[in-house]
Amino acid sequence: MPERPLDPLFSPRSVAVVGASRRRDSIGFSLLHNLISNEFQGPIFPINPVAKSIHSLKCYPSVAAVPDLIDLAVILVPKEAVPGVVDECLAKGVRGLVVITAGFTETGADGAARERVVRDAVRAAGARMIGPNCMGIINTNPAASLNATFAPTPAQRGSIGFVSQSGALGVAILNVAEELGIGLTQFASMGNKADVSGNDLLEHWEDDPETRVI
Repeated sequence: MPERPLDPLFSPRSVAVVGASRRRDSIGFSLLHNLISNEFQGPIFPINPVAKSIHSLKCYPSVAAVPDLIDLAVILVPKEAVPGVVDECLAKGVRGLVVITAGFTETGADGAARERVVRDAVRAAGARMIGPNCMGIINTNPAASLNATFAPTPAQRGSIGFVSQSGALGVAILNVAEELGIGLTQFASMGNKADVSGNDLLEHWEDDPETRVI
């Protein structure tokens, strides 16, 4: 199947976690842990300007310092730093971004202006972005094994594509799905939907032979 617009998000060959952390109570630790424990099939690059390694993975001080190609960047830095990090990712050739950080349109005019700057940069570069203010994405296909969320419960493999605006609802659904033995193909917490929308996901899953229910 030829590459589709959202494949850099859901089927990346490599992932950078910008804002990875050694603090066990942080989102930056939980998300990196989920990528590793879910056995993501490509290289993972933790980005942290002070740590030399996290989870036994070599750390890089910036996205630009990574010597390899990066398909997907998951961004968890403070809101003021997000536009600069997004620009650095786009300059590196990153084509998929998931911005976990909150503090954008949901907070008022200043946040909305910051969100527009990020969205316009992403679209000008021909990349795609989920978020900001989201929980992340999952692809249970063994070829990817991508769990780029900070959710405590992983998704089982199945035939349902699930999208939620709310991260809290997304966590609840993952918990219930595990209890009921219901599997997913892919999962997305959308947050503010600055770029990728629910309609984009409908089109993405409509043509996915593994997704039977959305």
